Amino acid sequence: MEGHMAPFALLLCIAAAASASSQTCDPKHVNGNPWFQVRDMLPGCWTSFVTEDQAEVHILSFSTTMFSLEMTNAKRMNLILTAPDTFHAISNINAGVNIYLNNNSSIVPHGNTPPNNVHKQDFPTQDEELVQWATQRFGGVTSFTTVRNLNAISTTGTTGTKPGSRHCNLQNEDASEKHFMEITSAPLAPSFTSCSPQQPKIPRDDMELHIVNIPENANICNVSLRVDTKNIRVFLRGPQGTTWIVLNAQYTQFGSNNDILLPNIPQRISPLHTLNSDNARDVQRKALEVFRVSTFTSYTELRPADSTILLVLVKSDNPAVTELVPGPEAVTPIAASDPHQMPLLMQLYNSPDYRSPLDPNAKVQSDKRIYAEISGHTLGDIVLTIKVISCFVYSKGSCPVVKELPFIPEACSSNSCPNSTRLSFSLDQLQELTSTTWDLECSVKLCYSEKCGDGGRVKRNLEVTQPCLQPPTQPCFDFGLPGVLGIAFGGFLIGVLLIGALWFIKIKTGYPAGLDMSSTAANLPGCPCSGAKRQPVSNNPSPSENSSANASIGSTQSTPTSSMA
Repeated sequence: MEGHMAPFALLLCIAAAASASSQTCDPKHVNGNPWFQVRDMLPGCWTSFVTEDQAEVHILSFSTTMFSLEMTNAKRMNLILTAPDTFHAISNINAGVNIYLNNNSSIVPHGNTPPNNVHKQDFPTQDEELVQWATQRFGGVTSFTTVRNLNAISTTGTTGTKPGSRHCNLQNEDASEKHFMEITSAPLAPSFTSCSPQQPKIPRDDMELHIVNIPENANICNVSLRVDTKNIRVFLRGPQGTTWIVLNAQYTQFGSNNDILLPNIPQRISPLHTLNSDNARDVQRKALEVFRVSTFTSYTELRPADSTILLVLVKSDNPAVTELVPGPEAVTPIAASDPHQMPLLMQLYNSPDYRSPLDPNAKVQSDKRIYAEISGHTLGDIVLTIKVISCFVYSKGSCPVVKELPFIPEACSSNSCPNSTRLSFSLDQLQELTSTTWDLECSVKLCYSEKCGDGGRVKRNLEVTQPCLQPPTQPCFDFGLPGVLGIAFGGFLIGVLLIGALWFIKIKTGYPAGLDMSSTAANLPGCPCSGAKRQPVSNNPSPSENSSANASIGSTQSTPTSSMA
């Protein structure tokens, strides 16, 4: 038996070794990386400024001596072109575009370009000084864009403003986000090495994992990462001092051995993993360990040429990789004011145990309390807490109504809801309003290590109904022993008071002229006979009466006798 087990064990070891080796790959030099592109992060700004006559003001700074300018569909604008050296451009612009050049530069008109729309001026070439000059000349700056190796620039015909500030504050940016123009420039040619392990197709419910490694002897730099594809994980490794700026964290789960910066959050996220080795296989194994997966999609080694670069993940053509299919709870969701902000989801419940989520089409009675849970996207092993600032309801009827909705924070432990916060609402103030369809919207902040930044807004629909009014019911009296005793005592007390009142009246009025209790009782029909006997009337008058009234009596008695006769 032992002789048969030895070959079997050997086969298991060989299979395990083959499996382990298939989880990693050896990078090779490539001319173009199929997964990532490197772009410049150069000074620029983008504002909401327009002049009083509704003209935009754009500044384009470049280092090319020849390029083409196509602006036949441009909005009304003043375009300032500046370069450190003399340049020549071929232009095709409409009548609403005014171009400003330095005295030693020139533009060759093409097509129907109005020659009077090109102005030569002596203005500074330094970025900050040029912004100040344009602000004094036109009142402000709509955009400032810096481009290296410019080949061509054209407008898309859309408005060139961006909601927000009117002030141009220069900072490193990705010029490709400015949708009102299309820029063509010579691509950068960084030193790339990359590879991908032999692997089966990624399941639909799995996520791509991309690994980026900057060797230890490369330049220390700030790398901005932009991922426009959903369902992505990235592991970012660089020498100590490297900073990774994740521009759109809503699409990405990430881990790194370096500091991470997120938009709108001022606090740096300290490294959660330690990895001093820049060996390709060590980095790949660490990434698999961090995300607890068995394989990855790509591995890329990069040596940045500048201190600031933009790394853009190119959308994969793998047909097995698709975007997340929203579940039933995603019907209600999500409204964020900034595309770079983390998406949020609000789910409503009808009880404080948060076990029975309300259907998106369910109607809520205005006299009931509702409970909400706001959750955010998971950023790998980085925990961001959600803090609710305010909530409002907006009616969807013909007469718009906005009301602030007070809320009460509900207890939520890190185990039961690690990436969410809970609160409850009372809808009492909606009872008197005629509208029944509302949008419930809450503004939140995202916090890390007690530092908070703007997290945008989360919104969902809310159907409110009035409670059913029950008809008033007649009260049913149920007398117990105390009630019976109370009634009996009350009756006794009333009887005593009535008897006392009658006695008081008898005493005050006197017996002859007053109320004769016995005679009254005797003469009342239906009353029992009085206990006092009635005295018979005497036929003999008293002596006193007899002496004073004999004559009158006699005369009185005679009258009826004669009348009878």
